[in-house]
Amino acid sequence: MQAIDTNVLVRFLVNDDERQAELVYERFRDAENKSEVLFIPLLVIFETIWVLESAYEAKRKEIIDSLSDLMQMPIFEFEFQAAVQAMVASAHLSSTDLTDILIGQSARVSGCDVVLTFDKKASGIDLFELIDQEF
Repeated sequence: MQAIDTNVLVRFLVNDDERQAELVYERFRDAENKSEVLFIPLLVIFETIWVLESAYEAKRKEIIDSLSDLMQMPIFEFEFQAAVQAMVASAHLSSTDLTDILIGQSARVSGCDVVLTFDKKASGIDLFELIDQEF
């Protein structure tokens, strides 16, 4: 199995470099034709969210919809797939940063009750617990 990097996934999603995007489309079509599966590490999802938000100023809904669409493609296997699915499913219910939701869902899938944080916004969802300043 082969994994894909953030830049490959971004080319596929935004088509900002026509030549590279076509190479990605060809590679993905080839994987589909051969019933091959490509692995997407959790860090690639994290970086992709960050790149789409910061460099491309993509809207939250666009990012969520794109991730949801990617998860429907049979050529992809996601690391911590349950965490990515939970993040996509719960992202509509909160204004918490998508990357924070992904961190929290990843921790939950790994057996953690909460993620300890100083981030007041993140602590607004049940995946996080604010560290009290009184300790």
